[in-house]
Amino acid sequence: MRKMTRTLVILVAGVCIASYVSFAQSAGQATYKAKCQSCHGSAGTPNAGIAKAMGVKPVSDPEVQKLSEAEMIKVTADGKAKMPGYKGKLTDAEIKDVVSYFRSLK
Repeated sequence: MRKMTRTLVILVAGVCIASYVSFAQSAGQATYKAKCQSCHGSAGTPNAGIAKAMGVKPVSDPEVQKLSEAEMIKVTADGKAKMPGYKGKLTDAEIKDVVSYFRSLK
């Protein structure tokens, strides 16, 4: 039983390390998938129901395109309309990474 437990612990540790390395390689993408994708869509285009109900615009919308990185970081940190703020939930670096990833979806 102890060997099985030890093997399981080692396996779980290996998976955690592997997922951490994967997360580090695409931090903005991983954070986007975890925190933003449900409303903003996997490619930056929300589904029609979410867009209408929540007022979410696609990344390709001219109003979104004209926002600077700093403005997007502020909106992500502080929230806007129905979007919650992520200050205190994400680090400044995570917010910057997720904004950079979102802007890359153009």
